[in-house]
Amino acid sequence: MVDKKLASWVGCSAFRGCGTVGDMLQSCPPMKKISLVFGILLTAACSVWAAAPQFDRVFGSHMVLPYGKPVSVSGTADPGKSVVVSFGNNKVKGKTDAQGRWMVSLPAMKPDSTGKVLAVEQGKEKTELEDILVGVVWVASGQSNMAWRMNQTPSGKDEIPSSANPMLRLMHNEPQAGTSGRKYGEHEFSVLTPEGFFKGEWKVASPESVAPCSAVGYYFARDLQKSLGMPVGLIHSSLGGSEMAAWLPSEIIEKRREYASCRGNEWLESPFISAWVRGRAKLNISDRLEKGETPEHPFKPAFLYESGIEWLTGLPVHGILWYQGESDAEINDSRQNRKLLMDLIQSWRAGWKNPELPFVMIQLPRIKDHSPLRIHWPEFREVQSDVAGELKNVEFVNTIDLGSADSNVHPPEKIEVGKRAANVALNRFYGRKGQAFGPELKDWKIKGGHVFLQFKYSEGLVTTDGQTPKCFELAGDDGVFYSAEAVMNCGNGGVMVILSSPDVRKPVSARYCWDSFVEPNLVTGAGLPAVPFRTDGDEEE
Repeated sequence: MVDKKLASWVGCSAFRGCGTVGDMLQSCPPMKKISLVFGILLTAACSVWAAAPQFDRVFGSHMVLPYGKPVSVSGTADPGKSVVVSFGNNKVKGKTDAQGRWMVSLPAMKPDSTGKVLAVEQGKEKTELEDILVGVVWVASGQSNMAWRMNQTPSGKDEIPSSANPMLRLMHNEPQAGTSGRKYGEHEFSVLTPEGFFKGEWKVASPESVAPCSAVGYYFARDLQKSLGMPVGLIHSSLGGSEMAAWLPSEIIEKRREYASCRGNEWLESPFISAWVRGRAKLNISDRLEKGETPEHPFKPAFLYESGIEWLTGLPVHGILWYQGESDAEINDSRQNRKLLMDLIQSWRAGWKNPELPFVMIQLPRIKDHSPLRIHWPEFREVQSDVAGELKNVEFVNTIDLGSADSNVHPPEKIEVGKRAANVALNRFYGRKGQAFGPELKDWKIKGGHVFLQFKYSEGLVTTDGQTPKCFELAGDDGVFYSAEAVMNCGNGGVMVILSSPDVRKPVSARYCWDSFVEPNLVTGAGLPAVPFRTDGDEEE
């Protein structure tokens, strides 16, 4: 029913006895119809704004607000009017703009494990979020190995029942459309929007909320919380099969010449996108493509940033946990992959307005698969370690001893991955002591047909089986690599690994674990594996 005052205002006597807007419009003269429609729209708009003020969707009951930084709190309310936001002893006033948007800044706060109310008021209307803590907040993202759920892991059977923890809060954002090998229907197309693709809400860690959570993300956040002794919040947005281009902001895709092939429908033939990803996307959206449309798809460049990341950037999170690369590694182009990874990190930092936002990347593990899809994993691991070495506050987690002993790209166990990632973050960004990194090549030289290697982070260097180190290779001028014998020698400069090979009398380069599948045995005293490397192209010292 339409309000009688509205009908009276537009002067339409036809309202009497009418029960619907359609009845009214049929009975009204033309000019009265225009006035009536305008009045209805105005009333509808007013009724929307007359509702209680709202918070943006990153905010919710049971969340964790980041400590140590001013926190911008935002939402919508009646346009052009004042709002008051309160949290604990903090009360901040603001005003909505012409579109009804508001934003205020809470001052930097100390960690607080006591749940408090976050409220926004406008006039007599008030909205409250309950049980809000203050602590450490990280975002976890990537493709399927990051999305792998706790209830899919062997360790989850024991971990999930005892996972209740009021100091750990999780926001698991679930994709509303998959990328399986079938054509999309109307449902899938309807959710392919920045607002509709990911859905999630803040929850206290419990068996029910932990079970569908990212396993790597959960173990990372759990260990952070245990070590720091303060509230930890984890926000998770991932999608299986996704490449880095889908996680780049649209401004980069649209403005940079090198990404021209990633625009419109051209991305379906772009050299930046693997053949598998393009093929899967073409199948999913084939019906719309045949109609000459330019449909959205989760793998489309910029889509996942806009739907899964951009709306998070108003919250000053403490770091990013990133586990991705399986799809991009299908393209053997280290220069391209390096650019994509650099652009991703730097654009996310720009989005969060934090040029030194910590990034912890999970390096690709081993996989017993020498197909074209996996053969270039060593080169991609190198890209990850190189980028980490170049950008400040970017670290990688070496997992060369983990992964699958077969061709499974989804090794089911994730606990060690999450623990190592947490250990790296705690060591680099929270001042926790202890070994967090495996041996990394520091220096090398050639002398008398031998290659001498020195490592950093080599405390307690040993082999896991008591045998000589494995997985080393040497090459001469012809560039052909042969298996090398390796011995460890303790001297004044620490432990040195010395390589030789009867097949390479005059070595010029060395490499370690340079294969998609390896079985290394060189570790620190804490059991952390040595990092893969190659010296090709380095100058002899």
